[in-house]
Amino acid sequence: MKIKTVTFEVDTPAQLLKKIEAEFGGDAMVINTKEIRKKSLNEQALYEVVIAIKEEAKEDITQPKPELKSPIKKTKVEIKNESDSKNENESESEEDDVLLSLSKAVKQIKQISTIAENTPSVSRRDDIKSNVIETIKKVESSNKGDFKELKLIKNEIGKLTDKIKILQNMVWDNTEDNREGVIIPGEFAEIYRIAKNSGMEKVHLDEIMKLTLEHMPLKMRENSETIKRYFQVLLRKMIPTKMETNLSSTTKKIMMLVGPTGVGKTTTLAKLAARYSYMLEKKYKVGIVTLDTYRIAAVEQLMQYAKMMRLGIEAVVDPPEFVSAINSLRHCDYILIDTVGSSQHDKDKIDKLREFVKQDLHTTIDINLVISANTKLEDLKEIYESFSVLDINTFILTKLDETKGFGNIFSIIYETKKPVNYFSVGQEVPDDLMLASSDYLVECLLNGFEKVKK
Repeated sequence: MKIKTVTFEVDTPAQLLKKIEAEFGGDAMVINTKEIRKKSLNEQALYEVVIAIKEEAKEDITQPKPELKSPIKKTKVEIKNESDSKNENESESEEDDVLLSLSKAVKQIKQISTIAENTPSVSRRDDIKSNVIETIKKVESSNKGDFKELKLIKNEIGKLTDKIKILQNMVWDNTEDNREGVIIPGEFAEIYRIAKNSGMEKVHLDEIMKLTLEHMPLKMRENSETIKRYFQVLLRKMIPTKMETNLSSTTKKIMMLVGPTGVGKTTTLAKLAARYSYMLEKKYKVGIVTLDTYRIAAVEQLMQYAKMMRLGIEAVVDPPEFVSAINSLRHCDYILIDTVGSSQHDKDKIDKLREFVKQDLHTTIDINLVISANTKLEDLKEIYESFSVLDINTFILTKLDETKGFGNIFSIIYETKKPVNYFSVGQEVPDDLMLASSDYLVECLLNGFEKVKK
């Protein structure tokens, strides 16, 4: 690099940069700037500028290069002595690499300065600016022959780059920055934005953020990816799941699927029947009872499934018939009960379902509320409230493949504390059914749905 000291008379620092670019081209690197004379009413300000220019440039450095449009690479590194750099030819190329990296980092920071000026979190912006100044001072005070120090500076630049990413993700306004005493630091901006856009209820998100800030070690906050992983672990612990257990020869399980219309109860029941009959290590005997006699097409569909899988099936209209139907299938390990879909506002139908559940069967019925992942959170709350008179045991989630946001599902599970036992991820019977996994649901919430590869 060739060092040159020049002076310019200009009105503002911005004009100074433009004049340097016009005079020496886009490859010029500003090493140091000193204001010799302040601007007055009669005179422009006078600046002394130290400029570094690559030696391989053959053109006369005093000739203007207006054709070069690229922005000037700028740094405030002060080279103490021009003669020192000439005496260290072996180390010059490695130093140039570090200076170039620093120049790029400073250039990145300059490019987002507009974002920083428009960002309401002034304290976070000032923190990042002070970190930049601190890094530059390290370069100014470093011995150019000490490459360990230069390597350390490279690492600092990497940290600054991550902080730039954090600043770019700070998209909420001041009214959202402090809710109920929970102040959200800038380094949590990206994960906050993702969770908020997923449809998670704000009060739940704030509670989780508060827990994160209270328990997350300060050392882990230095990197946005570390923050995301910690947040994932915390969310997983908040999603209860119900594991599938092997039935003994003396036990049987009765599962009733309830829920609103159109969520896929009948299709899900067929998937469960196929799973228990053919897809597990132990092949169980499965029987089906349908209470959905209102829809002839639904009964015929279920009859066809039962015929294909060679399963016993009973259709029931009134509660007294229910006990007889269960007794006729007493040889089965699993008895799956399909019910008529009903709106959460149709209390008469829900009350009739309750009459079936209250029948004395000398055994317990496991009530599974089937809900669709593409249902709004407000509606999910109403659905749960209406069907809770049946003493819901677990959730079955359907249509995970038909939505992009999973925060609503997280919020209903987080609020009700009810476990999930199965996910329906497509229309194919029996393939598109999987055991519920908190890992999988959180992955969908933060990164979007991806069908499990068999």
